[in-house]
Amino acid sequence: MTTTHQKILIPGGTALVGTKRAFIKVDSESPPRKQKVNEFLMDNVAVANSRFAEFIDATGYQTDAERIGWSYVFVNHLPNADRDTTQMASGATWWRQVFGATWKLINGPGTEDAFHADHPVVHVSHNDALAFAKWANGRLPIEAEWEHAARGGKGDVMFPWGDQEPDDEHFQPCNIWQGNFPHYNTGADGYDATAPVDAFEPNDYGLYNMVGNTWEWTAGAYTARAQNAKARKHAAAMKGSMVLKGGSFMCHKSYCFRYRIAARSANTPDSTTSHMGFRIVYDT
Repeated sequence: MTTTHQKILIPGGTALVGTKRAFIKVDSESPPRKQKVNEFLMDNVAVANSRFAEFIDATGYQTDAERIGWSYVFVNHLPNADRDTTQMASGATWWRQVFGATWKLINGPGTEDAFHADHPVVHVSHNDALAFAKWANGRLPIEAEWEHAARGGKGDVMFPWGDQEPDDEHFQPCNIWQGNFPHYNTGADGYDATAPVDAFEPNDYGLYNMVGNTWEWTAGAYTARAQNAKARKHAAAMKGSMVLKGGSFMCHKSYCFRYRIAARSANTPDSTTSHMGFRIVYDT
């Protein structure tokens, strides 16, 4: 199965970056600022496994996870025997170092059934995303372009659909966590891990899954926008990391309220996990 992507024209203009309603202030979600952006094209979906496979077949590229030999996998998705034998990540016990975990073997060797052609590719580093973008004659979006596109012309809204917050029981417009993180996910939105790249309703520009499902790499290095000491200290600790946007299927308000447009995270360019992917933009 091949998931067809479409290039959506995103109008240029003044992009809003950040928000007046910051929830995680150390991440420099505020103050909001305005930045001029030119029109550009953006894929309506994140890069799917089927499309990434075309890139691998055409180029013979080896991802960072394949080259290094391991990647981080969410512990609940491991076979029971592997949960007690794999190395925990420092400070985040729900991440396990799994040798042989790659974009094809998402939860490690013997987990071929976790691979779905129409789901977003994961276990891809920032380096891998750049290599794919070059092959696709595109690039990664800057943070201002990503937020501008995610807002869909709605202004300073929390989510691509508006301000109504997802919950655990009645309103699930995106693929995030429902339940008690990290112990139990009810899967009320229909998914325990990733969802197809075109799941749920698109925003007003026709873009799918701009929040939830997988974090998306952007082109920019992480810097502090806020001028308070905590934000500057946090940014200094993140030096060399690249900005990620959108949150993932592991986000829940009680733990990681980062499935909001203005929210941000970051990771080092060679880092790979089972909840980070990307989408491509193109200059007009």
